[in-house]
Amino acid sequence: MKHYIRDYLLLFFMAGIVVGLDQYSKAYVRSHLAVGEMWSPASWLEGYFRIVHWYNSGVAFGLFQGSGQIFTVLAIIVAIIIIYYFPRVSTEDWTLRIAMGLQLGGALGNLVDRIGFGQVTDFISIGTFPVFNLADASISVGVAVLILGIWIQDRKKKPENAGPAEIVAADDPPVDREKLQ
Repeated sequence: MKHYIRDYLLLFFMAGIVVGLDQYSKAYVRSHLAVGEMWSPASWLEGYFRIVHWYNSGVAFGLFQGSGQIFTVLAIIVAIIIIYYFPRVSTEDWTLRIAMGLQLGGALGNLVDRIGFGQVTDFISIGTFPVFNLADASISVGVAVLILGIWIQDRKKKPENAGPAEIVAADDPPVDREKLQ
């Protein structure tokens, strides 16, 4: 039982930080900028980085506009799956655990917007990239951490000093290497 409590505290702590930062930043943007209004810390940065108050009825980066209800249900399903599987992930697989915490936080952050406002508040605009928010960024970083973790696990499984594998057909007679030299 202690194992589950500790695991869930970790998961909800990570997700809670993401949801808290996401919701705080969205509330700040909603209260300080009109929809479509832009702010940049310096005029020379406007082409590269700006804060733009925008709404999104689809998913991350403006995809699938008008499909908010489908993604509300999907976010709930993803959250349930993460909550169910998190304690089953080995504590040694820290990359998967971090990825799941980030993805849960991002899913819940946007879910709060969908339920509360019917759409998601986006505000981070970088170059010509679609406008996004901290929850979207958290989901994306979670996916990147997941991919990194898979790569790390794959590297650990391979022997360090393994040379190229020799391919020998089952019908081939054994080769005496001394005679070949």
